Amino acid sequence: MNDAFSEQEKAGVYRAIRERRDMRHFADKPLDPAILQRLLEAAHQAPSVGLMQPWRFIRITCPELRAEIRTLVEAERRATAAALNEREAEFLQLKVEGLDRCAELLVVALMDQRERHVFGRRTLPEMDLASVACAIQNLALAARAEGIGVGWVSLFDPAAMGSLLNMPAGSKAVAILCIGPVEKFYDKPMLEEQGWTRARPLSQLMAENRWPDNTPPGTDPDGAS
Repeated sequence: MNDAFSEQEKAGVYRAIRERRDMRHFADKPLDPAILQRLLEAAHQAPSVGLMQPWRFIRITCPELRAEIRTLVEAERRATAAALNEREAEFLQLKVEGLDRCAELLVVALMDQRERHVFGRRTLPEMDLASVACAIQNLALAARAEGIGVGWVSLFDPAAMGSLLNMPAGSKAVAILCIGPVEKFYDKPMLEEQGWTRARPLSQLMAENRWPDNTPPGTDPDGAS
C-alpha cells in the first residue's frame, strides 16, 4: 500500500511550513467556530512522549478577563524592555503581541500530574513541555493552511496567569495564542522585517557526528546576530 502524499499534497505541507508566521496584526474579524475546532483537533493530534498529552487549552471568551490578561502582558512587556538596556526604546516600538484585535484567545497550559518516570522523561523531564510545543506547532501550521493567523505570546508571569485563571497545582501556563483572520501574512518573520534580528541559515546550525571544532555553543561562526 502506498501511503505517500501526492505531489500537490506534499507541496501544501511544505508551503504551510515555509509560510507560517508568528502574527501580531489581525483583521478584527470573527473566526468561524468550525475552523477553531479544526485547529484544536490538529493540536490534539500532536505527538507526545508516552502519549502523556500534557496540553490543556483555555479559551478566553470573557472581555473583562481578556483585558486582565492584556494587563499582565503589558506589565511583562515593560519589564522586558527595561531589561534590554540600550535596546529598550527599540523594543517598545515593536508590536510584540496581538491581543487587541485577534478573534480568539487561547491560554495553553502544561499539566505535570503524571507519572514522572514515563518513558522518555527519566533523563529528559522537559519532554512534557516539548510535547506541548508540538501541539502549538500543529495548530499554527493548520491555521496557516486555513489562511488564519496565529501569534504566540510569552510575555507574562505564569504564576500570575495561573492565579487569574484558577489553574490547579501542577499546572503552568506556557503560552497565549492569538488567533484570527489577518489582512496579509508577513513576507518574512516580523522581527526580520523590523530589523530586530534575522534568522540564521540551516548550514550554520548543523554538524556531522560531533559538535563542530572551535565553535563554542551559541557562537555564530559567520558573525550573524
